[in-house]
Amino acid sequence: MSSRPVGSVTRGTTNPNRLRRMDRWIAAVHAPVLRRADDPVAVDLGYGAAPWTAVELLHRLRTVAPRARVVGVEIDPARVAAAAPYACEGLAFRHGGFEVPLPGRPVLIRAANVLRQYDESEVAAVWRRLCARLAPEGLLVEGTCDEVGRRHVWVALGPEGPRTVTFAARLATLERPSDLAERLPKALIHRNVPGEPVHAFLRDFDRAWASAAPYASYGARQRWMRAVGELRAGGWPVLDRPVRWRQGEVTMAWEALAPVG
Repeated sequence: MSSRPVGSVTRGTTNPNRLRRMDRWIAAVHAPVLRRADDPVAVDLGYGAAPWTAVELLHRLRTVAPRARVVGVEIDPARVAAAAPYACEGLAFRHGGFEVPLPGRPVLIRAANVLRQYDESEVAAVWRRLCARLAPEGLLVEGTCDEVGRRHVWVALGPEGPRTVTFAARLATLERPSDLAERLPKALIHRNVPGEPVHAFLRDFDRAWASAAPYASYGARQRWMRAVGELRAGGWPVLDRPVRWRQGEVTMAWEALAPVG
């Protein structure tokens, strides 16, 4: 491995509980892999100026995989030093970047709000580098959320490349599904324009949301679930089940939303 970290220092802004929606999804869909791994190591890549997200990731993963370990990786050495007092059994911090300075291959790399500060042209190369570091059943989860974690969109990738895109929101604060467009990950945020699949998806989602307006009297959750069901009935490849929709989520096949060309 290179002795010099790969990447650039980001703003490092973070808040407690900011990544709870992503963490819940990871724990739900990746638990079997974490449990059967010989060494279930997860990486919180670019945890920022404070180590809250790494601490929370460990606690959430251990609810489904008691042997899970988390390594927080930061490119800014001052942030690594500041996080050191929070190290404990199962939680460590290391100086590094996209090279992921671990001796083995992690079963999870979570990179939240990191690539948002890079150019779109750099995303594919970073994805390839990180996916190459994964264990055979490993998962890379890369995405963006707002400052308090109410709106979040992420891409899940395996060693072979991107698999899915998940949209998640605190539904009580959502006026329409397309409000999530401002939190699209870097690979998609500039593609929310006519002619691109993600634009068509958000347009159809807004239409389904409007059609489901009568269900709002039963709560935003019921309206969301009805709208997602309408999307699936209309031919969009929704991959998850109503149990996830109830959490204010919907997961789509990457191929359906991938940028044109």
